[in-house]
Amino acid sequence: MPTVKYIPYNKLIDLQAGTNLLAATGQSGIYLEGDCAGKGTCGKCRVRIVEGDTVTPTESEKKHLSQSELDTGWVLACQRPVNSNLTVEVPRHKDAHSRKTTLTSGAKLLEAEPAIQKVALSLERPSVKDQKADLERLLRTADQEHLQINLRELTALPALLRNNRFKVTMVHDDYRVISLEPGDTSDQLFGIAFDIGTTTIVGSLIDLNNATVIAMAAATNPQNVYGADVISRITHASQVEGGLKQLQGKVIDAANQIIRQLLKQSGIVRDRIYEITAVGNTTMSHLFMGIDPTYLAPAPFIPAYGRTLEVEASQLGLNINPSGKVLFLPNIAGYVGSDTVGVILATNMDQRKDNCAAIDIGTNGELVLAAGGRLMACSTAAGPAFEGAEIKHGMRAAAGAIEAVNYSNGQLEVITIEDAPACGICGSGLIDAAAALLQAGLIEPTGRFVNPEENPERIPKEFLGRLRPSQVGYEFVLTPAVESDTGEDIVLTQGDLRELQLAKGAIYAGLMILLKEADLKISDLNQVLLAGAFGNYVRKESALTIGLLPAIPPEKIIAVGNAAGDGSCMALASKTMRRRAIKLPEKVDHLELSTRPDFQDIFINALSFEFSDKL
Repeated sequence: MPTVKYIPYNKLIDLQAGTNLLAATGQSGIYLEGDCAGKGTCGKCRVRIVEGDTVTPTESEKKHLSQSELDTGWVLACQRPVNSNLTVEVPRHKDAHSRKTTLTSGAKLLEAEPAIQKVALSLERPSVKDQKADLERLLRTADQEHLQINLRELTALPALLRNNRFKVTMVHDDYRVISLEPGDTSDQLFGIAFDIGTTTIVGSLIDLNNATVIAMAAATNPQNVYGADVISRITHASQVEGGLKQLQGKVIDAANQIIRQLLKQSGIVRDRIYEITAVGNTTMSHLFMGIDPTYLAPAPFIPAYGRTLEVEASQLGLNINPSGKVLFLPNIAGYVGSDTVGVILATNMDQRKDNCAAIDIGTNGELVLAAGGRLMACSTAAGPAFEGAEIKHGMRAAAGAIEAVNYSNGQLEVITIEDAPACGICGSGLIDAAAALLQAGLIEPTGRFVNPEENPERIPKEFLGRLRPSQVGYEFVLTPAVESDTGEDIVLTQGDLRELQLAKGAIYAGLMILLKEADLKISDLNQVLLAGAFGNYVRKESALTIGLLPAIPPEKIIAVGNAAGDGSCMALASKTMRRRAIKLPEKVDHLELSTRPDFQDIFINALSFEFSDKL
């Protein structure tokens, strides 16, 4: 049985011979990109073999790694079966999760109306004249005689009462006793709202007594080792033995990691966390609950369930109060999930009477249109380009990622997160870079780079040598190797532009179909809301330049932050908001774009960086 030692993590893991190194790294709990689900096409799972493994590089490794990298031991983990002892160096990645966790932390949400109640009770002591049973005495004192109680709490009740002079705190919802605690703990009532994203998981710790977010934390969704998109993960769940269990285990482990961080930040003990609400796309909700998502992938895209699900946290292995519960909000359709319900709730789109669109830009682009009191929604397969996947030097928003590119007076300014040396480019930087190079005249409306050999006069002298041939088409050097953190040029390639065109074309076409269905023109839109942390960092002008958004005045485009997560928080803090969220799917007309022949025509037209902005 071979052993892999990971540095600088100082971890050892024993493996079955032949185990793929990417899968092995995932088993070790070490984060490693795996956007293409091990197909060898993304080139992101780079590690360096320090000792062992002298196997000849594969064609995928030759394509994605330079000769100098190959000579110094760099490999693609997905291309390496482990058959002998190895020492492997895994690059550390610093995720800028603060971008997703500083949007609402510390904010007052709304009036507190929690589904969980805590009441401090002082019971009359039993006597020969008053021989009521302990449970009946407790419930009658609380005026909650209809409540049920689980065996765990009932077993502990007699000793708890007598050891605490019949002064206890009862935790309950509308149906059952959740917990019994000694003394008066009524001031300690907490819950956690999760946004289970395909790429990132965000958790918000809420004081349910006053509906305030008191701590937030986030983690990369570790399911990424099985692919960056939901189709890859559905495939893994349905075709790999034990695949569903692996995927659920990854997301539950990440949720527990976030819970630990929240408890550490706040000083709260886990038994004071009584409820979790969660939102996510339909695939993520299935995987979180351990429900088979197989039939979401092929038409007609049928989920196992759509309604709100409620289970005990202990059933899922979530480390809060053992009797605490988890509520996953309802889905709208196979590819429009409870995260969209969260967006609608947080932005009050169900109560708007004007014309407003909301776009949650990500691997799956979910769009909602409120049109004169009617709600419509659809989902487009935007692909993972906005998350940095399938982009040569793409990465998630983290220190060193190029997040903005400015073009002015013939000069290009590249800005990185935390002003760190460039090591890649994230979604906002990708959009900015394309917009800047369009303005500089280096990209044709078709999306192709200008050919510097055929049209040298079109290349500004400042960019001579930066637009150069590559293995496939041309590429532009955003940051030269001498200034980068990786020691290699950070480039924007022709393939990157194509991925961006596909992603922005899908988002745009989805919005056009919604407008067409509502018999509206672009000029009829009063607002376009950009949901998600990504939307906070996308420059409106760049999004308009490349045609990601329709040609409307920039002041009509509003970033609303992590609205899906905010909706989850609202459903946790308020029963009124929760009831509203549960009923929302009934009010939304879902449009299935795959059945619309006009979608393809609009999509093809929208691929261009210069297209007709009309329905």
